[in-house]
Amino acid sequence: MAIRPILVAPDPRLKQKSLPVEGPVTDAHRRLMDDMLETMYDAPGIGLAAIQIGEPLRIIVMDLAREDEPKAPRYFVNPEILWASEDVVPYEEGCLSVPDYYDDVERPRHVKIRYMDYHGKLIEEDAEGLYAVCIQHEMDHLEGVLFIDHLSRLKREKALNKLKKQRRAL
Repeated sequence: MAIRPILVAPDPRLKQKSLPVEGPVTDAHRRLMDDMLETMYDAPGIGLAAIQIGEPLRIIVMDLAREDEPKAPRYFVNPEILWASEDVVPYEEGCLSVPDYYDDVERPRHVKIRYMDYHGKLIEEDAEGLYAVCIQHEMDHLEGVLFIDHLSRLKREKALNKLKKQRRAL
């Protein structure tokens, strides 16, 4: 396993659409997921899409366990939303590709998802709460969408200007 560099906005690679994993989940995909998980834990974060480390594949890792709980990694290959509730809720989001910036985004409260897990098993399940927010946030990455793209133009520019200032300070 290896910790990989995380792409930071406005890196143009973050805007590209990720490609589906063709065929079965392979050892190479599992190595990528292992690297992604290690990178996410190191950052630290609760979710990471493959494109965030420069791999344009439809793969996500996530761990929503609290600090005082045992780790509970989840793996999503070719995830898709089958259904989303009409009722939406605001949730304060942040992103490893938009460091140190947080804002409220409204998303559907419940979603039904389908994906393959680490071993290639096809799974369908319902997600709500933080799980629903996180899976939708990470799936946006697969479409080239950042959480700041859901904000007003003014808030988005504020976030990007903050990132540019941080880069100049380095």
